[in-house]
Amino acid sequence: MNLVKPSFEILTIMAYDEFDDPTGPLRMIEEAGRTCYKSESDLTPDTAKKFVQKLNKLGHLSVIEHSAMTVKFIIDRGVSHELVRHRLCAFSQESTRYCNYKGGVTFIIPPWLSDEHDRIGSIDIDTPPDPAYVTWVMSMEDAERSYLNLLSNNWSPQQARSVLPNSTKTEIVVTANFREWQHIFKLRCSKAAHPQMREIMIPLHQECNRILPEIFDCIEY
Repeated sequence: MNLVKPSFEILTIMAYDEFDDPTGPLRMIEEAGRTCYKSESDLTPDTAKKFVQKLNKLGHLSVIEHSAMTVKFIIDRGVSHELVRHRLCAFSQESTRYCNYKGGVTFIIPPWLSDEHDRIGSIDIDTPPDPAYVTWVMSMEDAERSYLNLLSNNWSPQQARSVLPNSTKTEIVVTANFREWQHIFKLRCSKAAHPQMREIMIPLHQECNRILPEIFDCIEY
């Protein structure tokens, strides 16, 4: 059994080149937007940022759909079930039907148990482990044991997966245009979102805001 924390990796941003010209997505959006007003003659190397900021301010968000981002998430299956509710995305997800975990199952540590897990992993433990943490770990061990026993009794992975819990690790690649990412962040970073969703989406939004603040600094939560 393997226990890991959730993570993400930005695989690509359309027209973005970190080492050459990071304003590529903004220039793409500006060029598309200026087509509406036939103001392409006003396009310069320095106008893209202000143009996109104005689009956000005015709510002309259809124009920012001309660029997109692809992110790979490592999360638990419960979180992935919520993520795939966003219909204006492309999803490619690790399949428990076809992936065989006979070498051991990986589970995602919930954020409310993360500190306890880190403490147990330290050299000195002054107090006994939290009983709730012990219960969760034992549940994961039982699930893995049941899954492996079913495989050994000639169940296929798609049959044996029925005993795996929401905490089972999954990898999912998500592609969406910038407008949809704005929508995702507004919903999934808010206080009303599930703690595990916020755990992964808030850091992702912070990274996106660092890379392209003209697109993502309008998100409040």
